[in-house]
Amino acid sequence: MQSGISASQELVSQFSEFLASESHFGLLVTIASEKLQPLQLLTSSPGAAFADNVNSLLKPHVKLNEALYVILRRYSSSPALVGVTYVPDTAPVRQKMLFASTERTLVRELGTEHFRETFFATSPDELTPAGFDKHDAHSAVEAPLTEEERSLGAVRKAEQEAGQGTGTREIHLSQNLATPIAENALDALRELGSGSGTSLVMLKINPQTESVELVPENSNPSSISELLQVISSTEPRFTFYRFNHTHNGEESSPLLFFYTCPASPGTKAIKFRMMYPLMKRAVLAAAEKEADLKPVKRFEVEEVDELSEATVLEELHPKVEVKKAFGRPKRPGR
Repeated sequence: MQSGISASQELVSQFSEFLASESHFGLLVTIASEKLQPLQLLTSSPGAAFADNVNSLLKPHVKLNEALYVILRRYSSSPALVGVTYVPDTAPVRQKMLFASTERTLVRELGTEHFRETFFATSPDELTPAGFDKHDAHSAVEAPLTEEERSLGAVRKAEQEAGQGTGTREIHLSQNLATPIAENALDALRELGSGSGTSLVMLKINPQTESVELVPENSNPSSISELLQVISSTEPRFTFYRFNHTHNGEESSPLLFFYTCPASPGTKAIKFRMMYPLMKRAVLAAAEKEADLKPVKRFEVEEVDELSEATVLEELHPKVEVKKAFGRPKRPGR
């Protein structure tokens, strides 16, 4: 998902200034007026260690409820920079969406060749010396690719996409928000909407391309119990299911939507779990726009085992309390 927001000329200019002098330790960036804007250039004292600079220069700018892009000079050799997208859990929802979906644009427009690594952070503790050490322990920094290796990788990726025969199309939620969705995913949603046999469509997000993809699934579950057996218990999923069933002698086929996001440890899982809530609206919008699919009920849980056929049926067919008519008391003597 890309936001359509681009770098301002002020940011490009200040980033050039940041690169020109090793006395500059960091550059803080925000989003304002639909542009990536420079917020603060951090200048270190001569000979100061990275940990000292983090404590003295960065820490005062990290807020509990405000998203921020943090670019730091961390390595002595090129590429020397690390880029952190700081999106705290308590930040406003729209701010979370914009910062998460603009991270790739920031790095691309400033120059990917300057960044050795980028990662997401959701708490101030991750932007401390101990936090950086913990990050290093979880993911070893890979050596930068040469231009030849990058080109070869691009060629291989193109070959894979050509072999799969699957393109993507951007679904626009607004002027500044668009989500790429694979064509075969849209085709599957249309087939579900036409009622031509399939009752199940499962979608996932490719974390590398940030696009919505179809999960290959040949099963055609006839009950909620069977459905829960095929939904992944380890990875997030968007699931559309046409539930054909009989209740109190009446047949019905409501369309249900399940968003499951199992809890899993690790730094990569943080970004992964952040992307799904942001893209859920795009997936539902695409289903309605492209296939006229409007779920009757939506179920959102972390773990698959939180769901059961009984809970789904309860939501679809709530018990109606029969109220007894109020009986007026008889008058005395009658």
